[in-house]
Amino acid sequence: MIETAVSLGAIADRLRQLSIDVIVVGNPDVVVCGMTHDSRAVQPGQVFACFRGDRSDGHRYGAQAVSNGATALLVDHELSDVGDVPQLIVDDTRLAVGPAAAAAWGDPSERLTTIGITGTNGKTTTAQIVASMLENAGVPTGIIGTLHGPRTTPEAPDLHAALASFESQGCRAVVMEVSSHALELHRVDGVFFDVVAFTNFGRDHLDLHGSPEAYFRAKSALFTASFSDVAVVNVVDTNGRLLADTISDRDGADAMRLIRVTGADVTDVVVDPASHTYRWNGHDIAVGLGGHFNVANSLLALNIIDQIDVDLAAAIAGLSTLAAVPGRFEIVADAHEHGFTVVVDYAHTPDGLEVLLSSARQLTDNRVIAVFGCAGMRDVEKRPIMGEVASRLADRAIATSDNPRGEDPEEIINDVIGGVAGQYRSRVTTQPDRRLAIREAICLAQPGDVVVIAGKGHESTQDLGDRVIDFDDRTIARQELQDAS
Repeated sequence: MIETAVSLGAIADRLRQLSIDVIVVGNPDVVVCGMTHDSRAVQPGQVFACFRGDRSDGHRYGAQAVSNGATALLVDHELSDVGDVPQLIVDDTRLAVGPAAAAAWGDPSERLTTIGITGTNGKTTTAQIVASMLENAGVPTGIIGTLHGPRTTPEAPDLHAALASFESQGCRAVVMEVSSHALELHRVDGVFFDVVAFTNFGRDHLDLHGSPEAYFRAKSALFTASFSDVAVVNVVDTNGRLLADTISDRDGADAMRLIRVTGADVTDVVVDPASHTYRWNGHDIAVGLGGHFNVANSLLALNIIDQIDVDLAAAIAGLSTLAAVPGRFEIVADAHEHGFTVVVDYAHTPDGLEVLLSSARQLTDNRVIAVFGCAGMRDVEKRPIMGEVASRLADRAIATSDNPRGEDPEEIINDVIGGVAGQYRSRVTTQPDRRLAIREAICLAQPGDVVVIAGKGHESTQDLGDRVIDFDDRTIARQELQDAS
């Protein structure tokens, strides 16, 4: 980790520059190095940021943080049980913590080439593609995202700490998935991105945002001049076009350079289960990822890379050897070995499932067999939509348990089945035991079929509510294939 040293007064000045009111209680000249919001993880010399959450209030742990070495506190009211440790008092610590953490960690995003990718589907794959291209072009690159931590985008103190850590490890670039939660909760505040990009928009996370409109507003927040000068937007997506039109209407200090990704410059597209190729801007593109939707992901990645000062030819050369992205159209059985193909994918939204099953359909003249479900304690209204999509696009669909999180799996499945139209009802069966559902799909498969196991992707556990068990769709599918052979 690169050592940083900044005065508390300098952090206060940073907040004031952003029109955030702040009062310094105690010595403003105290020097701090880093910030955390976890009182158990605080290191000597760091600032402890007190958040108010649904279940706990970080202000209750200020004294513990001080005893663990915190040099200063970020609070929304003065704490009386922390001795003479200086305090930065703001109206809302969540609004202030991003820029404060950036300053405390030495503003690493200003020295790194930082790329932010948001959208409902495709963030993880696009981030992996961009990172692989940068590495192949000789740019050591870190990744922050779904495959690399408990949250897609960490809380601001952890995020800026991760950026500083990447810099200390010799990285020159970082590719970051930016979730709607992160934007709504100000986790990426204080980061300046060289490029921000938009994949697509669909129904998700309405348990937090309340409506699709609010969800889209959260995503759109990344596309402001305070975060970046350059926006790369997939305008094949309807909401992408809306976002691009909004960006193009801005001028002055709010202006951004806009790159619209249309696919019009792509020809000769060929897709198979494990790769795709096409011609783009005079370059022959060969990507080691299957599925038609990955054409859009790799094209977005190419347009991102095209905005960065790297060796484009070297970056493109690395695409053909790109490793499979865990749980993203990941082939766990191919037709050459088993006669049919088995694919595991993270698709857990109606749009994601529709794209996934449509891509599977394009890879076979035979049947598509789908195993899918919906998570508990999440957006209930999407459940029947998922049922409608699966029953319409798969020849056989098996509704099963995902991560029920304490809800009754059979009640979740009943919600899902409620969306199945009468003419498709015969295509759908139910099996609450996810392993048995995977077994059933594999036993049903005939030569030329594609079996799609959707929803959990890379996840290696299943949350049952009262306990979390080991469960990896890829491992289970391989075991069931072996038992069936």
